[in-house]
Amino acid sequence: MKDGRGNIIYVGKARNLKKRLNSYFTRFYSSPQQLDIKTGVLVRKITDFDTILTHTEKEALILESNLIKRHKPRYNVILRDDKRYPSLRLDINSLYPILSVVRKLEKDGALYFGPFASSSAVHQTLKVIHKTFKLRKCKTKAFQNRSRPCLNHQIGACLAPCCLSVDQNRYQEIVKEVVLFLKGRTPDLIKKIKKEMMATAATQDFEKAAVLRDKMFALEKTLEKQVAVTTDFIDRDVLAVARSTESSLITLLFIRGGFLLGTRGFSFSEIISTEAEMIGTFIRQYYETTPFIPKEILIPTILEDAPLIGEVLSNIKGQKVRILRPQRGEKFHLVKLAIQNAEDGLKELVASEAVDKDLLARLQKRFKMKKLPARIECVDNSNIAGKEAVAAVVVFEKAKPVKSAYRRYRIKTAAARDDYACLEEVIKRRFGKGEKSKPYPDILMVDGGKGQLNIAIAVLKELGLDGNFQILSIAKKDEEKSETQDKIYKPGQVNPVNLGREGDLLLFLQRIRDEAHRFAITFHRRRRSMAFIRSALDTIPGIGQKRKKSLLKHFGSIKKIRAATLEELSAVPGMNRKAAENVLTRISDEESI
Repeated sequence: MKDGRGNIIYVGKARNLKKRLNSYFTRFYSSPQQLDIKTGVLVRKITDFDTILTHTEKEALILESNLIKRHKPRYNVILRDDKRYPSLRLDINSLYPILSVVRKLEKDGALYFGPFASSSAVHQTLKVIHKTFKLRKCKTKAFQNRSRPCLNHQIGACLAPCCLSVDQNRYQEIVKEVVLFLKGRTPDLIKKIKKEMMATAATQDFEKAAVLRDKMFALEKTLEKQVAVTTDFIDRDVLAVARSTESSLITLLFIRGGFLLGTRGFSFSEIISTEAEMIGTFIRQYYETTPFIPKEILIPTILEDAPLIGEVLSNIKGQKVRILRPQRGEKFHLVKLAIQNAEDGLKELVASEAVDKDLLARLQKRFKMKKLPARIECVDNSNIAGKEAVAAVVVFEKAKPVKSAYRRYRIKTAAARDDYACLEEVIKRRFGKGEKSKPYPDILMVDGGKGQLNIAIAVLKELGLDGNFQILSIAKKDEEKSETQDKIYKPGQVNPVNLGREGDLLLFLQRIRDEAHRFAITFHRRRRSMAFIRSALDTIPGIGQKRKKSLLKHFGSIKKIRAATLEELSAVPGMNRKAAENVLTRISDEESI
């Protein structure tokens, strides 16, 4: 379906396209009051159709999915990228695998567990694993360069394969136990450990039996916190949908080995699909990228494409995957539980959106804007002593940060110490590309006082964008003048804007400014660290690119190079004693990063 500009606004499929399209237009013209608001809006926008015939329903299913990914139509279910959510990665190809927290899933042969709903959840899981299982904790670089065991080995929490001769089979047994735990097979793991404990006690190795007993108790304590919901120990996910006039929420319950391990919610707006269409599209998009597909997916409604989608997922998993709509028994109660979670989650979402909308409406009123400030951008510069000057732009939409739209800038032409010139350069680079600069913000905020505000006004006027959006500046309070809060300046007004009793508006703008500052500082520190590494080694006689690369690969950081002895430096591939002496002489006085 296309609008008047030729933009694709909806992609759908059906065995009978005529019947499917009639369902929209017949209701629109005969009984428009029966249509929900979003469907009515969509039908009014439709001016043209493209149709594609396929040989089979499976081809249609794949084509629909590909078109949605490519064109991202406004009224389709679009599952946002999941890379920001943390997962646990276990590199089983390594001789001594380590668990690490990652936010990007790759097809590298490693095992991935997650994604987890929050970083606190993944770190809590990691904490339990490190306390219970003797996996190595040090990162790969430290593992390769360590000369003696660390504190973890001394307290009995690691076997120290970095320095000691550790039987690989013994370590792999630990890895298998960790995998069982992360897959939700804790009861099976407890049985295994109990059996080992009894066998060890029978041989009168009571010390080892006591260690196994403590591990078993720790796992039982963890198991007590999990909720048992089924008795068949099958891995399954349970989906449910809750909808309001403006928002939709899909809730996903994760059940592993009969235990409810967690839940996640996925919110969507401006969706016109039916509940079945939403679930079908969500299943295809979600399980194409997730590292684990369960044997069963339970849904609350009839899904015509269920066998077809199940076949696609089975091909991905390499095992049979079933999509079921239970009507009685344990599985039916699981679906009811998922529906209850979805409805509760939607209530919270709607309440949160109402609060955000009210805040933006009051912001619009306070600054006398013509439209709701749905998109707010903030610019901040960062440098120390005039070096490695950078800037950052952060974006908030509907009062929430949109990190995919954040931008970093290395200052190229302006003098690093000239804050005004840096701001001018960044604004020109952000808004000086014509149509490519869109979308424009409703509010552009700059960090600073009236000087920065005037620079922003002048640059936008030069670009012909003055009047396109509201410009504000936010300045920190001057405690020497007994000021008690930060100040907001707007064009054409000498004094700061008086927000009266609406202190939450100032807090909101401060939060955006602080996020811009955090993002800019993080980028600046990274640039400064890279510059320090370059300058610290590049100025040493006899240290060229090859030796510099070899030193950094061997030691991992300037700090460790500084702490190395002459013999250790000389032993690095490509180094000799004279070059090592030059490194020690020149780098010892450098300041640590």
